[in-house]
Amino acid sequence: MHEALQFTRIENGGVKCSLCAHRCTINDGKRGICGVRMNVGGTLFAGTYGKISAEAVDPIEKKPLFHYLPGSLSYSLGTVGCNFRCEHCQNYHISKAGIEGSSLMELSPEEGVARALDSGSRSISWTYNEPAIWHEYPLAMGTLARKHGLGTVYVTNGYVTEEALRELAPMLTAYRVDLKAFSDDFYRKVCGGHLQPVLDSTVLARELGMHIETVTLVIPGLNDAMHEIEALIRWVVENLGPDTPMHFSRFHPDYKMRDRPATPVAVLEKIYRRARELGVRFPYLGNVPGNKYENTYCPECGALLIERSGYATFFRALAGNVCSRCKTVIPYVSDIG
Repeated sequence: MHEALQFTRIENGGVKCSLCAHRCTINDGKRGICGVRMNVGGTLFAGTYGKISAEAVDPIEKKPLFHYLPGSLSYSLGTVGCNFRCEHCQNYHISKAGIEGSSLMELSPEEGVARALDSGSRSISWTYNEPAIWHEYPLAMGTLARKHGLGTVYVTNGYVTEEALRELAPMLTAYRVDLKAFSDDFYRKVCGGHLQPVLDSTVLARELGMHIETVTLVIPGLNDAMHEIEALIRWVVENLGPDTPMHFSRFHPDYKMRDRPATPVAVLEKIYRRARELGVRFPYLGNVPGNKYENTYCPECGALLIERSGYATFFRALAGNVCSRCKTVIPYVSDIG
């Protein structure tokens, strides 16, 4: 087993984990809320280090990231476990799975980087389940990946501590975070967490120089009240900046939340228009194939800059980082160096 980072030993053989905002106290022989960090004899171990449940080469737009190396491929890895208990989880088959009984592939950080390079990917994404609970493995792989010129991506629920995020910062270049709602009540009842730690980590990620994009899955009757959506939008504009891409995605019934209908597209389009009115320069809709609001438009002249069809990406009125019609500079990451 791989000894964990981000923990302290306490009395009676216990440990205090400082990896995520739950800050679990874990007694000897027990595990944290995530189910994968375990106390063995007074030492915390990372039970999923190097253990893979899912491996793919995805378009970066699938994360979704629209302003980070657009049109490129991202070598993507997931494991098992999660520090949330979302009732609408769409990857519950791995997020709710345990280490025992799961068919997990062994993959070293070195081999992962080699596979990413061989695949033609420009980045590595830790995704599918919550990457924060995998901390030591992405840290090792990402540090090596950056030496080879690859970008590094967390597709995260944002429930990571300041200590852990600062440890990741030298290697982590993109932070694609779920803002699941703008209500602590939603986070407590639906996810088993709290809102404020997510907001705090997202602001910190921006301060540490990571590229930020947010995703909100709009669930009918739970987080779709316009006053709440507007409060979320205003928070992003004020704390992350108006150039931060915000994705509003369509809900489809899944896992324990099969009793709710899919989000009406008209509701999503109303949210898109309101986001523009409130100052978001690059809002997007998700899970609505073929919708025009999946595209990138110049926020000044309205020119179609990047057209998206499925996960195919077509550059239109864009010359480098500049709108070719009105010469407005369009902020997106084209090269991570």
